[in-house]
Amino acid sequence: MSNLPLFRDPWAKREAWRKHPVFTNRAMFSSMFPGLGIALVAFTAYVVVDNFYSKAQPGAQQKH
Repeated sequence: MSNLPLFRDPWAKREAWRKHPVFTNRAMFSSMFPGLGIALVAFTAYVVVDNFYSKAQPGAQQKH
């Protein structure tokens, strides 16, 4: 006897792509916003540097 299940799915080969790791929820979420992590790091660095230099120069702040 073979080890094949009694009721095989004839569409299993055509549906196999759905179980590929590229289509997991984690992979889909991480590729939803490409570049978001780099943008957040760059913006945070910009804000920190801007705040540092504006405090270092006493006449750089604008009066409202």
